Amino acid sequence: MTAIVEAQDLHTFYGESHILRGVSLRIQAGEAVGLLGRNGMGKTTLIRALVGHLRPARGTIRFHERTPGPRPPHEVARLGIAYVPEGRGIFPNLSVRENLLVAAGPGHTGKNTWTLDRILTVFPRLTERMRHGGHQLSGGEQQMLAIGRALLTNPDMLILDEATEGLAPLVVEEIWRVIHSIREAGVATLIVDRNYRKILAHTDRCIILQKGVVAIEDSSPALGSREDVLSRYLGV
Repeated sequence: MTAIVEAQDLHTFYGESHILRGVSLRIQAGEAVGLLGRNGMGKTTLIRALVGHLRPARGTIRFHERTPGPRPPHEVARLGIAYVPEGRGIFPNLSVRENLLVAAGPGHTGKNTWTLDRILTVFPRLTERMRHGGHQLSGGEQQMLAIGRALLTNPDMLILDEATEGLAPLVVEEIWRVIHSIREAGVATLIVDRNYRKILAHTDRCIILQKGVVAIEDSSPALGSREDVLSRYLGV
């Protein structure tokens, strides 16, 4: 199958600190991939490199098997990669409706399956908040808004960094329900979350980073049965 994104031998630095050390990954159309590892292992750095917020010192990144090369975030977005960052990136002075529609439109192939009506069906709570400002929402509502806004770009792949961090248990379950629906809809996903069991349940395979290196890559069912590996690399 065609790869939506393919990274090879990525190396990144923050000052003198060598963060990613030869990381490679490939995500195919419709595939759900979990990105695991303790804090500080390079997960967010890898995501930032993929979406153009950080330029690798070495290595290549291809989208849809096109010619590789550094691409700024707006070009990555136009290639069908939607990103929900850890801080959610909600515009506080815009209404919920304005936040949703600011980047809405057909995907890069012309598909328009994610509409405002569909998003409000998936997140009915947002219907009640359409006139509220982004700053008036709870953390859970902001995460729903951030995911909904990303889906309205009709992406080929959705990247979620810390999908449920700091959210109430009932909201967490709702977010995972939506992630399941996104997967069933055929949108590829790359997910970071501290609840590794949930990631294993909602992905096809997982990658574990250890000090900026891919330590383990395996199918989610197989990895879920390897308690020794989970304990060693995730500290559980």
